[in-house]
Order: sequence, then C-alpha cells, then structure tokens
Amino acid sequence: MTGPSTLGQCSWPDLDGKVITLVVPLGSVEQHGPHLPLDTDTRIAAAVADVVCERFVAEDVLRAPDLNYGASGEHEGFAGTISIGHDALRGMLIEYGRSACRWARRIVFVNGHGGNTRTLIDAVTRLRYEGRDAAWFPCAFPGADAHAGFTETSVLLHVSPSMVDTARAVAGNREPVGALLGAMREGGVGAVSPNGVLGDPTEATADEGRRLVTEVTDRLGEALVSWQVDELGRLG
Repeated sequence: MTGPSTLGQCSWPDLDGKVITLVVPLGSVEQHGPHLPLDTDTRIAAAVADVVCERFVAEDVLRAPDLNYGASGEHEGFAGTISIGHDALRGMLIEYGRSACRWARRIVFVNGHGGNTRTLIDAVTRLRYEGRDAAWFPCAFPGADAHAGFTETSVLLHVSPSMVDTARAVAGNREPVGALLGAMREGGVGAVSPNGVLGDPTEATADEGRRLVTEVTDRLGEALVSWQVDELGRLG
C-alpha cells in the first residue's frame, strides 16, 4: 500500500478495499531488573514489528499501535509492574481481533512477553474457530536466559540503548527456570530473585542484540509470506 505505514496515521479511505495483514506488537509493563525499563517486552515486540513492516511496506502489511499491557502476575512483587491478568487480556485480544478482522484480511499478534502465551493461544484459537484469520508470533530467542539477563539486555542495547543502565546491571538467579517454577508459582519471581533478574546481563552487547533481532525478524518475515498457522494459532 502507499501512504502512511502505521495504522494510527491512516484515515479510513486509505484502508478501504485493501487486503491488509495487520501486525500488532504485544508486550507488558513489568519489572526487568534494576537496569532495564518496565516496557522492555513492548520495546522488543515493537522493534521486531517495525523492521518487518518496513520490509513489506509495498505489500499491504500494516503495523498497529502497541498493546502495552499483559499478564504479568509473577512480577507483581516489584514496584511498577501492572498486570491486567489472563481474563482481561483474553477478552481484549478476542475483541481486538473481531473488530480488526472486519476490514483486515489477517491479523498477527507479535508477542514480546512469555507470560502472555497461554492467553494468546486461547484467544487466537477462539478467533480462528469463529472464522477469522488470526495468528500469534513469539519474539523467542533460542538459548535465551529467562528474564532481564544476557539476552534481553543485549536486545535492548541494540533497539533502545539509552534505556539500559549498565551501571546497575548485575546477575540474578542463574539456575535453570525448571528448577525455580515451584517457588515462583508460590511467590513469583521475587521469591527466587531479589533483584528480579533470572540470568546474567553483565556481558550483554549491542552486537549480540542486533544478531538476535535479525534472526527473529527474518523468521517473522518468512512466516508472513508462508502464513502457516499451527493448531495453537502460532504463526511459524
């Protein structure tokens, strides 16, 4: 399509009659240790969406405004976290998809927060059951540490370097997440990591962040072309 490349900049005649694939970044507002901003997950999803939509600017792929809130109850022991919970998130995603699919051919939620995953599966499965061509895509980095560690800090050093306070970057709990799940179910992340970090951000680099973002945007770009959606509603 020609003209503005983001939904918020369009007027309705810009979209009327177009065959649109709507790309919707979904994140969270939650603690990411003492060195990363509360909107880290949203920044990651937004950066991935930006890169991919720029590649498809002539092919009616449209970037929607960010959805900033998610299900982050495991982080509510830390100041600044705002979680809307799974029920509210599910309802929002379903109603968002129903409305968008009145004029968009397809919609994909680009998810930056792992805690949103089960709700995305539920919501997107419902949308697809209703006949809407919806999907979700994870900003997943193979081999990543769990939270606010090397991986996410590297990505933020690439996409939002001014928002990373490297002087406050210290290691948190570095045990495998599987070993921590029981304690986290009882007391959240704070029960296993007083500083909110699961991993070690101290060796993070912008170059590694650039590599990680390139990998995930390449995967999403390929997935938008093939549009293969699995039984969980995941685009891959």
